[in-house]
Amino acid sequence: MKSINALSLVLVAVLLVQCKVAPPVQTPEAASLPSSFPSPGDSTQNSAQVPWREFFDDPFLVKHIEMGIANNLDLKMAVQRIEMAQASVRVAKGAFFPTLSATAAVGQRKFGEYTMDGIGNFDTNFSTNLPPEKRVPEHLPDYWLGVQSVWEIDLWGKLRNQKKSAVARFLATEKARHLVVTSLVAEIARSYYELLALDNELVFIQENIQLQQTAVELINAQKAAGRATELAVKQVTAQLLNTQSRESLAKQMIVYHENQINLLLGRFPQPVERGRPILDQPLPREIHAGIPAQMLTRRPDIAMAELRLEAARFDVKATRAAFFPSLAITSSLGLQSFRPEKFFNTPGSMAYSVFGGLTAPVFQRNMLKADYQRASAAQMELFYEYQKLVINGFQETVTGLKRIENFQTASTLKAQEVTTLQEAVSTANDLYIAGLASYLEVILAQKNVLEAELQLAETRKEQFFSVIDLYRALGGGW
Repeated sequence: MKSINALSLVLVAVLLVQCKVAPPVQTPEAASLPSSFPSPGDSTQNSAQVPWREFFDDPFLVKHIEMGIANNLDLKMAVQRIEMAQASVRVAKGAFFPTLSATAAVGQRKFGEYTMDGIGNFDTNFSTNLPPEKRVPEHLPDYWLGVQSVWEIDLWGKLRNQKKSAVARFLATEKARHLVVTSLVAEIARSYYELLALDNELVFIQENIQLQQTAVELINAQKAAGRATELAVKQVTAQLLNTQSRESLAKQMIVYHENQINLLLGRFPQPVERGRPILDQPLPREIHAGIPAQMLTRRPDIAMAELRLEAARFDVKATRAAFFPSLAITSSLGLQSFRPEKFFNTPGSMAYSVFGGLTAPVFQRNMLKADYQRASAAQMELFYEYQKLVINGFQETVTGLKRIENFQTASTLKAQEVTTLQEAVSTANDLYIAGLASYLEVILAQKNVLEAELQLAETRKEQFFSVIDLYRALGGGW
């Protein structure tokens, strides 16, 4: 009896030692977010709250975005990830309830004659006055029909934390869908204005080709009259060939960006409808950044990272709870007999069992410790990821505000440059006709106008990009 008590004490001590767990993970102090953006503006408004249908004025662009949200394949995959996460939540909730399974089993056994069971059955059959139907046959069949149940009692919160982790990940997948929508809206808008800029570039190039073809005809006529040299003819012809090659490249880029839009819209290549030229397009609207705290609540990537971090914290708690003993109750109820004709002879064939027990990890402590370390490291990684996304969101917003301001100034100056160079072309033509300038000066003036016009369209495109990117950086579009 003393030896049994001593063994029990040893087992309890071993269990207590094995159940010892590491302290909870302590994450560093999060970097404080500035209270405002370093740019003047109305801090009470946030343009990210404006729906994208109101933010963009071009009806063709709105139509493309609607089609993209309906058909984009990345967005459809994001919806399926939400379905998978929702199923994981249902699995985690189901762990709180007992499992119940129906079982029908048939078996047969034969005990050895020199075993406790074999001798016991022999003695039972022949040394007692049992009726024949209750005697144990040498070849012992076993028939079972019933239900079995296992129920784990959540003593330490392992199941609760697993459920909370699954819920947080489900909410994160919803934020991931918002992120896909935000990115999709921005990508479609950027590609659309890129296409408008290429259309404008092609128009400028084709206008210059017409001017240069006229110039080639004129210089050839002047050469025939002895007023121009072969050098002038070659220079004008070379400029025409250069511009014609740029036309082919522009057409190819238009095809490429049309197909990029078609891919975002989830359809095969086809012409893309578009509205007014880019220089006639108004910018979406005046944009307000609000305060950084609004950015945190609006940006889907930051919200998703925060939810994933929350899920990781619950994972750590669940892995810590795995070090403690678990309580499980197993039970069964059904019909059992070794004689088929007596199988439904109730209540004699009724059988049941109930068993409850504590199970504590002993030799798998290293495995549990490794799992805890993995969950702790994952939590720290997601903490740093969250911090990085917050800093990145702040940086993108500040950069976007400055970018809008600087490109507005550049666009105004570039428009003035185009006007001045167009006047210079007229002046060069007048001087050439009067014999006060060479045709090389006319060619140079025309080339400068073409480059300036292309840069003006490019600057206008960058203005649209700046507004779109800031709208996305603030968390708008979903």
